[in-house]
Amino acid sequence: MTPANQLDPGNLNSQLGDRLLVIYDGYCGLCNASIQWLIRHDRNDRLRFIPSHNHSVANLLAAHPQPAEPSGAPGSVLVVRQPFSTHPEVFVRSRAALSALRVLPAPWPAVSVLLSLVPAFLADPIYRLIARWRYRIWGRLDVCPIPTSDQQRHFFSITEVPPKSC
Repeated sequence: MTPANQLDPGNLNSQLGDRLLVIYDGYCGLCNASIQWLIRHDRNDRLRFIPSHNHSVANLLAAHPQPAEPSGAPGSVLVVRQPFSTHPEVFVRSRAALSALRVLPAPWPAVSVLLSLVPAFLADPIYRLIARWRYRIWGRLDVCPIPTSDQQRHFFSITEVPPKSC
């Protein structure tokens, strides 16, 4: 039996199917705007989202640790394919963004291919710079936004979590 504060791997895998799981900073204004953009463009229903501050995602983050910002916020978006399989595919920073673009309808896969021509050793420092300044520029939210009823299907459903918390 899985504790109430942990994700059930079987439940997660059945809800995800072949979709990518996007773990993002739910308090970040830029991150939330990016998630809204992805939802609008995800016409083929290929992505699911969960905020990284949600206590229920702790075991998944522990399996794929990422450095935190000085504020304690995650330092990167994390995109995972088959998170509880024996060989999950994990994408971070610029490669996470590109993997999410890759599963969207045209023209976004082509944009992803073009952007992937920029090597990670060049793209990731830019990503880190934006991540470092994101709260100052786009703001830090007091609570994670609650998805609208139309958006609910895009978010990994966790019934144990109070509605206004991450």
